[in-house]
Amino acid sequence: MKKVMIIDDSKTVRNYHGTLLKGLGHTIIEAENGMEAMERALQDKVDLFLVDINMPIMDGYSFVKEIRAKPEHATTPIIMISTQSHEEDMVEAYRVGANLYEIKPIKPEDLQTILKILFV
Repeated sequence: MKKVMIIDDSKTVRNYHGTLLKGLGHTIIEAENGMEAMERALQDKVDLFLVDINMPIMDGYSFVKEIRAKPEHATTPIIMISTQSHEEDMVEAYRVGANLYEIKPIKPEDLQTILKILFV
């Protein structure tokens, strides 16, 4: 299956997303912030990023902008999943390069549908 990186400063959220993804047969990599995610993404192949916005050291917007500048991840799918529900948050996510914006908590069936579409 595919390798998905979960980038979120909340261990609970990483566990939740990880359980959903592992249940669907995917391999996961976890990172607590954008800087850690950047380091790991440059060392390992990643097929999808699930990215929170508010994190210490490097936030989700900064991570997406920087990872998009790397040729090997210029087209890797990125889903931002955040508690931020304002339109300007969604607009900023798309502006920096996210493919999709979802509000936490994402429903398991919604994530499954998204993954089926992405990994046809």
